[in-house]
Amino acid sequence: MPEMGPGTQMIGLFFLLLAIRVPVAFSLGLSALYAMWRMGFGLDLAGDLITAGVARYSLLAIPFFILAGALMGSTGIAERMIRFFRVLVGGLPGGMGVVGTVVCLFWGAVSGSGPASVAAIGPMIIKGMEENGYSRAHAAGLVCAGAALSIVIPPSIGLVLFGVIAEVSISQLFLAAILPGLFMGLTMLAVLPFIAPKGAGAGAGPALAGMIPDPYAGLPYGTRLWRSFRDSFWGLMTPLVILGGIYSGIFTPTEAALVATVYALLVGGLVYRSLSLRALYDTLADAAGSSATVMLIVAYAGLFGWVITVEDLVSTYSGGLLGISENPWVILLVIMLILLIAGMFMDAITVMFITLPIVLPVMHELGWDPVWFGVVVMINLAIGLITPPVGVNLFVAANVAHLSIERVARGAVPFLIAALVGLAVVAALPGLSLWLVHWLR
Repeated sequence: MPEMGPGTQMIGLFFLLLAIRVPVAFSLGLSALYAMWRMGFGLDLAGDLITAGVARYSLLAIPFFILAGALMGSTGIAERMIRFFRVLVGGLPGGMGVVGTVVCLFWGAVSGSGPASVAAIGPMIIKGMEENGYSRAHAAGLVCAGAALSIVIPPSIGLVLFGVIAEVSISQLFLAAILPGLFMGLTMLAVLPFIAPKGAGAGAGPALAGMIPDPYAGLPYGTRLWRSFRDSFWGLMTPLVILGGIYSGIFTPTEAALVATVYALLVGGLVYRSLSLRALYDTLADAAGSSATVMLIVAYAGLFGWVITVEDLVSTYSGGLLGISENPWVILLVIMLILLIAGMFMDAITVMFITLPIVLPVMHELGWDPVWFGVVVMINLAIGLITPPVGVNLFVAANVAHLSIERVARGAVPFLIAALVGLAVVAALPGLSLWLVHWLR
């Protein structure tokens, strides 16, 4: 066991501050400043380290992806998208459950943030599923789990951060996450037969009276499908514009975030004409608040990570992990358990900044592919978004659905089990993550 030096004391103080409900960013900053004081460093160095922690070009993707997702929610793109998918797949067994799953997967390729996805599409999906006969708790649970995949399916803010911390190609991470993200969506669909109400999906899709009016009700199915597709076309093109531009080499993932923002402005302002000055102001304010929260955590996490490095806790704890077993699969299982447990108490960004400096040397020592490992880490953290007591998606969904956290958590249990099965498959089959990367290399 490591001695109780300033670094170890810092980690203990961090968890103590979390326990007394100090916000995560300030828990990171205060515990790191305490350790620096114990080590004899001044606050002037802390300022330089905080500035250096956020002064990275790749991190510009975070506020712009957050803004792009917010704009697409406020300009009616989400509403048009749900209307199209309701007509397309709403008639399948499971009805609005299938629609909700597909929309969550598609919206993940727009938003990049789990809580933002819940806020943007949650009210419409939950209302629609409830009208289709699902319990409100199960509907909220599906939105929680589906929106959590936003940090897996590219473009993902989590993958951007992993790429920055691990110094791995963000483009390759985005590419590697596509198939695992879709596979995780399939595991969610596999849950629906066990919770869907009898008769859900009968006909050409349920009507969502009072939530998303269907202007094409009563028309032949083919006409409804074509007109809903036409209305949602520019929104459906968003992932193609973002990912197509990245993989064709037209722009980098960081530049893609700016492109996505401009695209959302053009679609909302010029195509759909649904972006008023008041709506733009409110969207900018919401996105600025969300971005500031994330970047504050990033800034103080950089300070926290610097102390870990200077105190050489990385070699101490990573050496301890390597000493657990000679079997790499056992070590991987331990790492995933650590990430899952950490995700129960901290947000994904904090977990990455605290754990990655320790587990990345283990990854290199065992020769694991960093791209595959990044996808495995992200699925672990996505599951953390729906696990109590601090699953962020649970809090947002509870607010949206007007339910208690406990009821939403119970409704999410079937999807949580499916997600754990999906995680095991992705971890056991690296080829699922790496096939596209190798094929397009």
